[in-house]
Amino acid sequence: MFGPVSSSDLDLVTRLLGRVPSGAFAVALRGPGGEPSVIVNAPHLDDGTPMPTRFWLVDGPLREAVSRLEAAGGVRQAEAALAPESIAAAHERYAAARDLAIAPDHQGPRPSGGVGGTRQGVKCLHAHLAWFLVGGDDPVGRWVVEQLALDTTGYVVERGYGP
Repeated sequence: MFGPVSSSDLDLVTRLLGRVPSGAFAVALRGPGGEPSVIVNAPHLDDGTPMPTRFWLVDGPLREAVSRLEAAGGVRQAEAALAPESIAAAHERYAAARDLAIAPDHQGPRPSGGVGGTRQGVKCLHAHLAWFLVGGDDPVGRWVVEQLALDTTGYVVERGYGP
């Protein structure tokens, strides 16, 4: 499920992140031009540190648009617009899916929290959008798509990451 990735995907993701990824990942969503837009991270970094952020938005223009929304108070707006129970349920679904990627006999620290590593409320619109774009049942991600009037035509979910 995680890595190895092609050298071109590794180069693109490294450029998009501004650093070499610290753990194994796979491309979960590709943009209209075939470039990585969302990656799915292994539940632990290479050094064993837990990685709570399973889906990571790497698409530059999308990241910038979400950053502008956050800067304009988007986190508070999303929390005000959505039922807290629906956000909490999304965190539970996210954590349960992430935990399935951890070996049952794993010893050591485990990732915790839900989307973006939080258990309640909204911490990071980027993480919610990333999960929603690959098929996650995330009301915050849906809200972000609506706020940005995002056209998802041409984005392709890689096999194994869709609903």
